[in-house]
Amino acid sequence: MSAIKDWNAYSAALRERGKELGQLHPEIVKGFVALSNGAAKTQHLDAKTREFIALAVAITTKCEGCMDAHVRKAQAAGATKEEIAEALGVAIALNAGAAFTYALHVLDRANEA
Repeated sequence: MSAIKDWNAYSAALRERGKELGQLHPEIVKGFVALSNGAAKTQHLDAKTREFIALAVAITTKCEGCMDAHVRKAQAAGATKEEIAEALGVAIALNAGAAFTYALHVLDRANEA
């Protein structure tokens, strides 16, 4: 189903391209790494919960690199496929809710015509 046939190769290629960007614009990569590391250090959320949130955001923003990284991290934190599916279900429902809400905006606009 996925357009990505080899997630390990995809991940390796992303890391290589990231190194290239780091050479071209080191400050932006340093900033991204600092932001990512800062978000990973939570005091009130456990690692698995944090990764469920990351996966939900990854699918709503359609970031394959994030999907790959956070599935790996979720599994390393002990997440099961069933737990991951439930977290994704929440994201799917919220995306539907957002589409529903924006549909109402369109109807509001159509009423003004």
